[in-house]
Amino acid sequence: MSIVLYHHPFTRAANVVWMLEEVGAPYELRFTDVMKGAHKAPEIVALNPMGKLPVLTDGDAVVTESGAIALYLADRYAYGRLAPKVDDPARGTYLRWSFFAPSVIEPGAMAKGAGWTYKDSQAGWGGYDTMLATMEQAVTGRDYVLGNTFSMADVVFGGTLRYMLMFKMVDPRPAFTAYAERLAARPALQRAEQTNMKIAAEHGLKTG
Repeated sequence: MSIVLYHHPFTRAANVVWMLEEVGAPYELRFTDVMKGAHKAPEIVALNPMGKLPVLTDGDAVVTESGAIALYLADRYAYGRLAPKVDDPARGTYLRWSFFAPSVIEPGAMAKGAGWTYKDSQAGWGGYDTMLATMEQAVTGRDYVLGNTFSMADVVFGGTLRYMLMFKMVDPRPAFTAYAERLAARPALQRAEQTNMKIAAEHGLKTG
């Protein structure tokens, strides 16, 4: 087993467990107690100077940033299955929505929640309403962002949307909730959620 994920169930590392379950590669979870500042320990900072989770190591490879971890795992362990091949036209759509989540949805929702004042044309994520309409278009009239084919882009895009629906950071539009329900039915996601809940319970972390 070469894959190690530095993990805490209340961080973005929780979604990486779903990624790992989808690709089907064996992995080890290394609990990192962020509540006690363990993510700032020299061992973690040596891997990620930001001192943040998730951090994934795979042999000599070190990958941080959940979106990058997703694309790395899909290309390395599920190429052609969870990641369209480079000569497949679907690769462009796959990359588009994989990057849309961290580049647009996360800062856009944060800006809305914090009441930031800015010009839409000057922010990389644009306007909040336009962002929601674009997200809605991505999952309307299709099962997944690539149509009928599930991909790692759904773990990134869908994982972000599920989180924001859970914490009421975006409107629960019918297209969003239906998409989230399809994702929730995936066995890999169910296994990941059980793993995260088990680890939370083992460390006395309240999940509700």
